[in-house]
Amino acid sequence: MLSKVAPAVERPGIHLGVWQTGDDFHVWGTTREVPAFCLVVEVVASGLIVVKHRYEAFGKFVNVAVLEGDQIKIVDEGVGRIIPDCPLVVSSLAGAIDHKSAAGVTAVLIQLAASMRLHGRGGALLVVPSGAESWRESIVAPVLYAVDPPYAELSHLACMKTVDPDDLKRAVDAIAGLTAVDGATIINDRYDLLAFGAKISRRRGSTPVEQVIVTEPVEGSEKTMTTPTQLGGTRHLSAAQFVHDQHDSMALVASQDGRFTIFKWSPREEFVHAHRVDALLL
Repeated sequence: MLSKVAPAVERPGIHLGVWQTGDDFHVWGTTREVPAFCLVVEVVASGLIVVKHRYEAFGKFVNVAVLEGDQIKIVDEGVGRIIPDCPLVVSSLAGAIDHKSAAGVTAVLIQLAASMRLHGRGGALLVVPSGAESWRESIVAPVLYAVDPPYAELSHLACMKTVDPDDLKRAVDAIAGLTAVDGATIINDRYDLLAFGAKISRRRGSTPVEQVIVTEPVEGSEKTMTTPTQLGGTRHLSAAQFVHDQHDSMALVASQDGRFTIFKWSPREEFVHAHRVDALLL
């Protein structure tokens, strides 16, 4: 299959079908639906090609390889085994989660990440435990754009056994769009919108986060240590500090240049872990 599709989540479009006969490739026609077990080749930009396949668990594409200029990145599906405390959303993006265990929570977070990256203005999304209030200790008060009662449309749609994909996309894009506002957007792990435009501050008594562990789920990538600002500036520093102070939370950070980082506390390593997932969201 040769196709141009939207990042991570399958969208309607026309795909160019190709098959191989001997050493030659032939175009057999076009289709609007991509069958299972077909590779999709997307030309994202000049010199940037992504090879992916469809993941039937929740209608998204899983990247297999990213070719940019003379650089080739092969996605490592074993990321969940080799990285301690790897978040489920990262393992799923890498294709390491089987169909039976692919929970709706993972699908929604992936769509939120894809939408955040797609709007191109950068942003930060904080995911906090439902029913907890400790996250407020790391947010400057008063929260100018607090949502009370929480906006629950995405939460309701995520709980439905059958949902209209267009309704889900609109709800996802609405919350992802708020991340373009200066400050962080905050949701709980049920996808209730709690606030947007929130300013992150270091929790009283907490130490500043000076370094984070950085990994990228591609073959040959090695774990490194770096300062949060080297990942992308103030937004990354504040997100890393939030996760450092709120161990049960997670932060998704998109840069305007397309880089995407997921920050999660690693209990095993007792460090903030920055998962670079740019190659998985193209």
